[in-house]
Amino acid sequence: MSEPNPYADGEYKWGPGQQGGAPGGPAYGYPQDATPGYGYPQTPPYQPTLPGGVAVPPQYGPVGGGAPVLSLGDIVVVGDQIITPAGTMPLKGAVWNAMDMSRTEEKMPTVAIVLAVVFFVLCFLGLLFLLMKEKQTTGFVQVTVTSGGRHHSTMIPATSPDTIHWVMGQLNYARSLSM
Repeated sequence: MSEPNPYADGEYKWGPGQQGGAPGGPAYGYPQDATPGYGYPQTPPYQPTLPGGVAVPPQYGPVGGGAPVLSLGDIVVVGDQIITPAGTMPLKGAVWNAMDMSRTEEKMPTVAIVLAVVFFVLCFLGLLFLLMKEKQTTGFVQVTVTSGGRHHSTMIPATSPDTIHWVMGQLNYARSLSM
């Protein structure tokens, strides 16, 4: 294994600074001319400097023009734009809609029935437990926005009967921003 390759002519032809591959062509991975191309570093952009040669750091602001003003589900209003997963839309002239698809049920909990039966023997006082009620809200509030030829819809889970009132308050604020 320590002997050289008997089929080689003794001259090393591959590697940096060597001509390999096609005769007269550049070796793979090593550009022979200075023209920039795909995959090679480009010249750095202009960097302003302060007196004394100190470079000024670049100022990168938040994408979208500032802090979020309003957020409803995955719809966010930032500056003069509405940002959604479907893309950005102009805020000016946007049409906002909401649809309440939630429901609130009122029922007697199981514990009230059990307590009423147990305490029935004590002067009918246990019947007061039958007055216990619990409310449970399920469903969603659908919010849609249309602007600039685009349309996006999102569903906000309803956790209480007041969810629709909160969403409508946010929607009315969004409508006032859209004018």
